[in-house]
Order: sequence, then structure tokens, then C-alpha cells
Amino acid sequence: MTAVVLDGKACAAEVEAEVSAQVAELAEAGVHPHLAVVIVGDDPASHIYVSGKERACARVGIRSTRIDLPADTDFSRVVSTVGELNANDDVHGILVQSPLPKGMDELAVTDLIDPAKDVDGFHPSNLGRIVQGRVDGMVPCTPAGIVHLLNWGGVELSGKRAVVIGRSRIVGTPVSLLLARKGVDSTVSVAHSRTADLAGLCRQADILVAAVARPRFVKGDWIKPGAVIVDAGSHPEKCGDVDLDEAAPRSSAYTPVPGGVGPMTISMLIQQTVRAAERTTGID
Repeated sequence: MTAVVLDGKACAAEVEAEVSAQVAELAEAGVHPHLAVVIVGDDPASHIYVSGKERACARVGIRSTRIDLPADTDFSRVVSTVGELNANDDVHGILVQSPLPKGMDELAVTDLIDPAKDVDGFHPSNLGRIVQGRVDGMVPCTPAGIVHLLNWGGVELSGKRAVVIGRSRIVGTPVSLLLARKGVDSTVSVAHSRTADLAGLCRQADILVAAVARPRFVKGDWIKPGAVIVDAGSHPEKCGDVDLDEAAPRSSAYTPVPGGVGPMTISMLIQQTVRAAERTTGID
């Protein structure tokens, strides 16, 4: 069996082409999508991620503003910064880069962002829409990118057994809801640190999504022959959460690391920034 590589770079390039056309149409109407990114502290990975987002914005014509705050910034200043961006009609999307410095409440910051500008899709009102089976709000970018990539790759989802390893609000929980919602129709199990016989559960999966933030955690013999592997991990060792050397040959399709889920996350971010611009200006 020769596994198909689900090429996130190629899929993201198609999304960017569509977004570029949307940006051009908005420009003709005098609307210029604008993403503001707040980054607190000097976490090296965060700066790399933000730079990638800035480059993507530049490629499609979205204006991006980066607000750098030192690690010792008082929480009240972060709050006031988000408040100013909420009130600024020129800003359509707001993203506060995670992680924040130790001791700073990320959930509290997320709750402050205007849901209409919450292009990360983490505000409770946006996550709540997904629980209702709705995707008309802002959807978390990595889960949205995963589902988009699977559809783009021609992966059959309806009636398939999906196992999601990880239950975070950023990836695991929302992707499980997106896969299970009516119209997609996968049968989903969510696994976590207390799941009994995790390997045995994974061997039942037609689609396995690994979002556990542990390098090479999923082993090759956990993979059902012919399963589809989605590796949402990214680690300094240039690997993901799945030992792809072992696992990929057993699969029918898999996402590479790098070049799989990562590019899709960024492409969904810029797509949602344009969507936010359309909605706040009444064009959508």
C-alpha cells in the first residue's frame, strides 16, 4: 500500500489564492482586511509562528499589525490593549498569541476579544456555536484546517470511525465536534491521558487525529491498516505526535510534519480575517 501524502502546503496555497481574490474584491469596495496580533513576552516559538502569519497576510494582501509587549507587562495593559483593538473599526481580526507569560490568564484574555473579531475562534460564543453544530461563527483554525484538508484530499468522513487523541479547547475538542456534526457524520471517540488501552482504541480508527503535544507518541502498531493519520503535533525535533516512520507505511493517507496541518492553520486564520472584514462591514 502506498500512502497518499495530504499536502497541507498545496491545499493552503489554493486557500490563499481564493483569499487573495476576496481581498481584491473588498479593496474595490474600499475595505482593507486588517489583522492585529498581540504577542506578550519573548517565547521563540511564538515569534516564529507570528512571523509566519505576517508573511501569509502579506502574500494575500491583508494588512497586519503586530503589537509586542514585554514579558513583565501588567495584565491590565493586555486587557486595555484588547479593549482598544475591539473598539477600533479599522481592525477586523484580533489574535493574542499563546502562550502568555506564566501567571497570566489566557482564558480571561480570550473572553475579552469581540467574538466577531475572534479569528482564532476560541471565544466561548464561537466554540458554543460548534456545540450546536453550527460553523457560521469563527471556527478554531487548526480544527477547521484539518477538516478542510481531509475534504480536499478526498477522504471519506461519513460513517467512519474517528479517534481524536487530546481534548484541548484549541484542537482536540473542537475537531471532534466538527467531525461528528451533521453533514460530516463521523463517529468520534475522544481519547486522553486516562483512556484505558489507548493503543487498542487507536487500532479501531479509520481516521486518527493526534493532538497530544508529545513527540512521536503514537507508534506504528497503533495504526489500523489503511487508516488516515492526521498529525497535529509540531516539535523542535522536526516531528509531530506520530512516529510517521513507523506509522505512515501502514496508512492510506497521512499529513506530513512539517507541511501538513501547520500551513492549514495559517490559511484558515487569513480566511477568517477576510470573513470578519466582510461581516463587520455588511458586505457578507
